[in-house]
Amino acid sequence: MAADKLINDFELPFQLYDVLGTETLTEHPKFAEHSRDTFDAVLDTADKIATDLFLPHNHLADKNEPQFDGKKVSMIDEVKVAFDAFRESGFIAGRYSFEDGGMQLPETVMTAVAGYFMAANPSTTAYPFLTTAAINVISHFASDEIKEAFMPRMLTGEFTGTMALTEPHAGSSLADIKTTAVKQEDGSYRVKGSKIYISAGDHELSDNIVHLVLAKVPGGPRGVKGISLFAVPKYRLNDDLSVGARNDVHLTGLIHKLGYRGATSTALSFGDDGECYGYLIGEEHFGLRYMFKMMNEARIAVGFGAAMIGYRGYQYSLDYAKDRTQGRIAPNNKPEDAAIAIIQHGDVKRMLLAQKAYSEGGMSLCLYGSNLIDRINTCEDDVLKNELSELLDLLTPVLKAWPSEYGPKANDLGIQVLGGAGYTREYQAEQFWRDNRLNPIHEGTNGVQALDLSFRKLWQNKGLGIQILKREITQDLESITTPETAKLAGKLTPYMAHLHEVLVHLGNILQTEKAVTLTGNAQALMNIFASIVVGWIWIRQASKAEQLLIEAEKNETKNSDKQNFYRGKIQAAKYFIDWELPLIKRDIELLTNTNSVCTDMQAEWF
Repeated sequence: MAADKLINDFELPFQLYDVLGTETLTEHPKFAEHSRDTFDAVLDTADKIATDLFLPHNHLADKNEPQFDGKKVSMIDEVKVAFDAFRESGFIAGRYSFEDGGMQLPETVMTAVAGYFMAANPSTTAYPFLTTAAINVISHFASDEIKEAFMPRMLTGEFTGTMALTEPHAGSSLADIKTTAVKQEDGSYRVKGSKIYISAGDHELSDNIVHLVLAKVPGGPRGVKGISLFAVPKYRLNDDLSVGARNDVHLTGLIHKLGYRGATSTALSFGDDGECYGYLIGEEHFGLRYMFKMMNEARIAVGFGAAMIGYRGYQYSLDYAKDRTQGRIAPNNKPEDAAIAIIQHGDVKRMLLAQKAYSEGGMSLCLYGSNLIDRINTCEDDVLKNELSELLDLLTPVLKAWPSEYGPKANDLGIQVLGGAGYTREYQAEQFWRDNRLNPIHEGTNGVQALDLSFRKLWQNKGLGIQILKREITQDLESITTPETAKLAGKLTPYMAHLHEVLVHLGNILQTEKAVTLTGNAQALMNIFASIVVGWIWIRQASKAEQLLIEAEKNETKNSDKQNFYRGKIQAAKYFIDWELPLIKRDIELLTNTNSVCTDMQAEWF
């Protein structure tokens, strides 16, 4: 099998340049020094490093998890080699300014770069990606003193970063955290508490690890309004900013996960000896607001990662289906007739089409979200900038939850395509599913995302986000000029009307006692909303693919591989609109009838 090919050669150019028009970003002064050539060179470098150094040890790291001997963490040597190559490439600082030592690349391009690494080896990729996310918080909210202390060496990967939110007793309920931070005369704080499930929380890959820790300052407001954010390094810094003595941060154990085994998942203890130095980021009691900057971008990354692991499993099972011969199809179904490749069987085609629709739909969705960030950052119209920001805020729960639900479903189908081989560890299909199964859980479970969408995002600022989304969808649907895609647009349009009816109904009950039903039905609303959004995303792809296919055939282009790529896009869009979108009819009925089955269920009845 051609298992070392991470992403189809046509895929990212199609997504970036044909669908999103990323090249037009170079017309803005921020990206004026770039061109499509520089973007492509960056992508080629990512492809090479991911293929040569990340991919080969993905399965090996899964079988040889990091170990903790009570003093330090050890892992296979290949992880360090890959991490060093990543940081030396400059990718950690890729989206940062030239002045900061970065490449000043668009978010859309950096997300595409991430695709190669997530497809190749999500575990090793976690170390630099979490570092980038931590840098983002520090760069936006920390004091100049903290920035000077940590940012330069985080941007080069000499220091890495984490986010330390979760506590054993609290889970997603951050209002209940117990970690405290007491201010000292010198302006620093002493942090005390424990955190769990901290990815990349300890290792020997870097000279220092900077934990972004949520904690409460005594005397502050109760609940989430009393949460502050601190930079807590593994090693304190000397006056000259060199790495100094060990801070009072200790690894109490490694957590053994179903998948993502190559990345340490840690339980950390802060301040056992009362000497854990922490440095306040921003102001006291605004920590959750700052952390959401990191978490929201991490949510897009989680969704995209789930799509890419799903895509990797899809490509893996696709290669297998082309090679594996089994069975025959009439009229050539006599015993003496040669067995055919299983990709010729209708049910295998169905499973491959579903994988394609889920993974490439999720990929395109998250690239659209990243492109929204670029549009916001380059927008000089304050009104439009605010509108696009509201749209991004509205879509963030979907960007996280939909790909992380359907990415693992793609991997599950990938196992099924391999049959018995898929259920063995000798083949990698099962690892893709195990690695991807984390994504519906972390960075806010998918249930939390559904509640966020249902009770906050759809209604905030008088529903401005949904108004802008409708405008974007309408503009795209009205601009379609190709026949096959026009038919798909016609099938999507009625669901837009159904969504409007559902939202009107929910708006009427949200101020009544019936609002409680939405706590149990939030996932139904997520299903409706996300499916319509992904249907639109697929129509965007199909429309461009059909235009390019018509042009190629008109010019008698002989590049059959590219034309087949376009036909595959159109067919996957048809599959999603015809097979997946109609499934939300159940959810529409449940919500419009204010179904209360889930909320009426009593704990004693289980």
